Amino acid sequence: MQVKNEKTINAILDIINDYYMQYRESPTMDKIAEKLGISKATACRYVNVLMERGLLERTSRYGAFKTEITNKYDREMSEYPVVGDIACGTPILAEQNIEYYVTMSANLLGNGNFFILRAKGDSMINAGIKDGDLVVVRQQDTAEEGQIVVALVDGSEATLKRYYLDRKHKRIRLHPENDEMQDMFYKEIDIQGIAVKVFKNLL
Repeated sequence: MQVKNEKTINAILDIINDYYMQYRESPTMDKIAEKLGISKATACRYVNVLMERGLLERTSRYGAFKTEITNKYDREMSEYPVVGDIACGTPILAEQNIEYYVTMSANLLGNGNFFILRAKGDSMINAGIKDGDLVVVRQQDTAEEGQIVVALVDGSEATLKRYYLDRKHKRIRLHPENDEMQDMFYKEIDIQGIAVKVFKNLL
């Protein structure tokens, strides 16, 4: 059978691209055939035509395909872990603390490794960070004064506060952005990263 239906060829490309954007994996040949109402053998012949034209390439994983669009998507998009409540004594990115992953364009964040922290409480409301907001954090162990940091204090408790140095008393001042709360002072803290962006619920 000679494949000549350009509409079907373009439809298969759309199916592969749309499925990948939604599920981050390629549709099976059965799914492609089902979507188009054609046999699996016919779908295979169309897929072979796409590969011959250089519009589709099979990856190392069996049954997986890449297109120009999905390749570009992979280059531009990354997955970032959303961290929930931090259990005392466990690392921030420990498996039990990760609720799920968010996919977004790496161009939004720039260079670095990032995680997303779910804000808890109202200690940073004057900085526009409310309970339940998602705070994007760039992982690093240093910070400049005035930056909002995620820090481990007292060896295990994670907190989100603005970072300052109290040079006179040789200690670190963590400032809550809430007029009803007092600054906290520590001899030492472990900085986990700095906040770079906040995603908010509008409802």
